[in-house]
Amino acid sequence: MLRMSSSRGTYHHGQLAAALEDAAMQLLERLPATEISLREVARAANVSHNAPYHHFTDRLGLLRVLAERSMRELTEAVESAIASAAGPAQRLRAGGAAYISFAVAHPHAFNVVYDPLVCIPSQPSAAMAPLIERLERALGETAHAAGLGDAAEVRALWGMVHGLGTLCAAGHFTEPEALAASDAALARLRSD
Repeated sequence: MLRMSSSRGTYHHGQLAAALEDAAMQLLERLPATEISLREVARAANVSHNAPYHHFTDRLGLLRVLAERSMRELTEAVESAIASAAGPAQRLRAGGAAYISFAVAHPHAFNVVYDPLVCIPSQPSAAMAPLIERLERALGETAHAAGLGDAAEVRALWGMVHGLGTLCAAGHFTEPEALAASDAALARLRSD
């Protein structure tokens, strides 16, 4: 008996969610999140066009998953850079540099993380909230260890590296220029 399937089957049974998320992340490497549809994800995962609806309720659900995975990758990159550096000032520079470099290397992933329609400020999803806390803790603890004392200085640090990463990713200046600007600003913040 001939068995028909609506799936073209590049994933194994039970791994549809992972296949769809991986396909969506690959699309995000070359397309802004606003240009990614559930149908495009299905096509990229080589499954039926209805398959994504088994995992994502709608396009916004897809974008939230992309934002959560991207935030996890950003946070891990920052944490890894901080952990690999020696000394408080070097850890602060390394964490800032990792943040900027992630924005440059993965601009669409970076943008979906901070899209206020996807991750509503002060109302993050249950999966996003602990990731935001981890990133804030990594930046905050590193800043405090390097001599930046209060919450306003930590916010200034986050805003600075975020802005430099965003501007650099948009082509306003090169990554080496952004990293040099970050180093100069951090040196100034630490000396005051």
